Amino acid sequence: MNKSFLIVFGVACLPLIAVGQASPVQSAKVQPSTSDLPPSSGQIVEEIITRVNGQIITLSEFERSKDQLKDDVKQQDPANADKLYAEREKDVLRDLVDQQLLIEKGKDLGITGDTDLIKRLDQMRKEMKLDSMEDLEKAATAQGISYEDFKQNMRNQIITQKVIGEEVGSHLNISKEEEQQFYDEHKSEMEQPEMIKLSEILVAPQKTAASGQPAQNAAADASADAAKPDDAALAPAEAKANDLLKQIRGGANFDDIAKKYSDGPSAAQGGDLGVFRRGTLAKELEDRTFAMKAGEVTDVIRTKQGYVILKVTTHTQAGIPPLKEVEPKVMDALYYQKLQPALRAYLTKLREEAYIDYKPGYIDTGASPNQTKPVETASAKATDAKKLKKKKKLGVL
Repeated sequence: MNKSFLIVFGVACLPLIAVGQASPVQSAKVQPSTSDLPPSSGQIVEEIITRVNGQIITLSEFERSKDQLKDDVKQQDPANADKLYAEREKDVLRDLVDQQLLIEKGKDLGITGDTDLIKRLDQMRKEMKLDSMEDLEKAATAQGISYEDFKQNMRNQIITQKVIGEEVGSHLNISKEEEQQFYDEHKSEMEQPEMIKLSEILVAPQKTAASGQPAQNAAADASADAAKPDDAALAPAEAKANDLLKQIRGGANFDDIAKKYSDGPSAAQGGDLGVFRRGTLAKELEDRTFAMKAGEVTDVIRTKQGYVILKVTTHTQAGIPPLKEVEPKVMDALYYQKLQPALRAYLTKLREEAYIDYKPGYIDTGASPNQTKPVETASAKATDAKKLKKKKKLGVL
């Protein structure tokens, strides 16, 4: 199965908001016995374990969410997967109810998620190097994935995130005093080694390109020395590199030049090579680049791949960075720290405004004592049957 589908499909199916954990996570949906349907239906259907207003949560959805949780914790921490699963399994139904409440709130607010869904699917198509959305659907179908189910899960995730942002996140305030306090209390955790972030423009000799061998990352190579190709192949490459450097010195944008002319594998990303600590670069390259400031560009350097021009995009000194430097990270940490209790309180309020009914034996750890249980009627049972039929048609069950 294509890895892109595994990653995105897995994320889309996870619970959307596991409140009370390290960060807001996720939620999903859930299933009736034959007795829950009108006698005339003549169908053996799945068991409904929870009703949330006019929607249902089924047993198979509940079990599927638990299976997804098992896979999730195995990826997060294989050594402690069993322990993590035991801690979080009790909240699976809570997360399913949370998601249903947030999706309904999204409808009340007029949030459809359609525009964002199209953007995300198109981004996925590009990452998979597919020509059209039809090709994306065919790829999903070929791998046994219900494309409609996949899109619905992703849409639910988008709606949930937008509701949380509008209804909860937008009301959170973080003061400068709180920032300073958090920074002071977590200084020891922020200590870091000296690092630089590099971008590269690589000009490979024609001989390398003609051989059919892919260009490699010159900056990350273990050695800057190499067997020299003949001068006839080197001279044009060196001349081209010097001309590109001249353009950059003259004001041309480094990223644009890299995208257009670099032979390196990072050309499409504007030459971005990522972050390097001391001791991870070839000595010649390290001595040059670690002596530079952010924004500075090297002269043309000869490497085994050809001629390279490096730009230091950031240079972080060893030690504890000042608050100004790590302020975005501090703000994010404080935001999620405040979001957890605020979101849990908001979801409790939504529960109290809803009609929620649980089958005996199933516990919603987010339930409020002020919730209202719906009245059971024949028409409600008929509606349940229609909901189940719709879910089966969509491939949710």
